[in-house]
Amino acid sequence: MTEEEFFTIGQIVAPHGVRGDVRIYADTDFPERFLKMTYAYIDGMKYDVENARFHKRVVLMKFKGVDDRDGSERMVGKEIQVTREELMPLPKGRYYVFDIMGCAVFDTSGTRLGTITDVLKTGSNDVYAVTGEDGEEILLPIIPSVIVSVDIEAKKIVADPPEWADS
Repeated sequence: MTEEEFFTIGQIVAPHGVRGDVRIYADTDFPERFLKMTYAYIDGMKYDVENARFHKRVVLMKFKGVDDRDGSERMVGKEIQVTREELMPLPKGRYYVFDIMGCAVFDTSGTRLGTITDVLKTGSNDVYAVTGEDGEEILLPIIPSVIVSVDIEAKKIVADPPEWADS
């Protein structure tokens, strides 16, 4: 197998019962995907899924070959991953954070503001943290009046910073 790029969609947080089931905290906007998975990657190894179901705020999953509590305890702390091809498609205008990270940000006159170094989750809307070459950071709310265009292929974002954003 060639070197794959894996993306984390959840983390195993605890064993569940004595038959090898694990509790998974879903770190995805699409938790229902766990119910349809036939396999997942853990530490780069492919594990076939026997079954999965929701239980309270977690996903309970059973992997083939993990048949007792000792086996499931060894998996605690491991990430559940998928390949890029297995990521859920996003609606137009939505992007995965890992695709946004490192994008160059320009204002509408073409002046480079910096590079996206973080995406902050807030209560109302997410915010891009843009770090300039001088190390100064500006925060840009991810709203249509501020983020004019996003070109993931070119790793370029055009923004119209609000007056309070010192650019």
